Amino acid sequence: MTAAQQLLAKAEAVQDQVIQWRRRLHQHPELSFHESNTALYIEETLRSIGQMEVSRPTSTSVMARLIGSRPGKTLAIRADIDALPIEENTGLPFASDNPGVMHACGHDGHTAIVLGVAKVMAENSDTLEGEIRFIFQHAEELPPGGAEEMIATGVMDGVDAVIGAHLQSPVEVGKVGVVAGPMLASPDTFTITVLGKGGHAAEPHKTIDSIAIGAQLVTNLQHLASRAFNPMDPLVVSVTKFIGGHTHNVIPGSVELCGTVRCMDPALREELPKRMEKIIEGITQAHGATYEFRYDYGYRPLINNEEVTRVVAESVRELYGEDALYTIKPSMSADDFSAYLHLAPGTYFNIGAGNKEKGIVHPHHHPQFTIDEGSLLIGMKVFITAALKLLEVK
Repeated sequence: MTAAQQLLAKAEAVQDQVIQWRRRLHQHPELSFHESNTALYIEETLRSIGQMEVSRPTSTSVMARLIGSRPGKTLAIRADIDALPIEENTGLPFASDNPGVMHACGHDGHTAIVLGVAKVMAENSDTLEGEIRFIFQHAEELPPGGAEEMIATGVMDGVDAVIGAHLQSPVEVGKVGVVAGPMLASPDTFTITVLGKGGHAAEPHKTIDSIAIGAQLVTNLQHLASRAFNPMDPLVVSVTKFIGGHTHNVIPGSVELCGTVRCMDPALREELPKRMEKIIEGITQAHGATYEFRYDYGYRPLINNEEVTRVVAESVRELYGEDALYTIKPSMSADDFSAYLHLAPGTYFNIGAGNKEKGIVHPHHHPQFTIDEGSLLIGMKVFITAALKLLEVK
């Protein structure tokens, strides 16, 4: 039996424990930047496993370093640990006991999978070359996110490759998805305040109508995606909030527009706020108004490394065959795993977790979201196999 086969057999042996970890985490969810009890539970679990150097990079995150018996490369494996502000309606016996908070995106499963990988690898550290860093990251769901905070503490120093995964309820259990190159977008936000001149709605000629000007901005900002840039470059500009006025017969002196900009090209991302401001300046100036413009950069675009992606794909084929593998269709959603990819080559892959026969069909961020727990073992095995390949353990 090879070292890899031994590790995979041990992954099967700890499957029930991993399911119990997932259920315990699911029952006690905590929101972004408030994962104190979650982090403590993860820390205690890792310390009980042993063989690892366990630390707390921030007050609500955990990292464990597993150093092998021989020198080699350093691999980071990341799991996000935060929950969402959603009231759970699954009826599960281990449903959330924290009102209005729920693991509705699968982070409880991500954490349990990586805890399982840590247990299997730690108990066989004599076969390991190099180092694995298990990063249990807080606040993926809430910008500015926890990844940058953890990176600032040095969790990625000296890392040669990084991998992570996301459970996917829309995808049937047994499937694993990969994609090289762009996968997820940058979720930037903007706020525009149009400063006009208020007055009576019956005398609009005596005003500088901030609502009419704001409406033109909504229309003209759409030209960025449809006319200003290459239509083959994924780009979304969405105005999602328009606040102005208080009654039917008064034109307000100002309005506020807010929205999101999403793209996958870093160069395009840098250009967008400049082009937006030109539109804003031109329209407001043409009508005698002024403006205030704020553009906030969110997470980076998530761009997977080709070689690390190939290693994960090869691992899936070896474990489950070609039919288990699918190509992820890039999405304009976002994830701050992109911050780690900015520092080391890596990949973010998807693990199917849906099961129509069991009624596990609800999407992420839904009050009835859950996963097929068979996906946890699949995730463990892919992580273990890919880790051995990336660390070049024979």
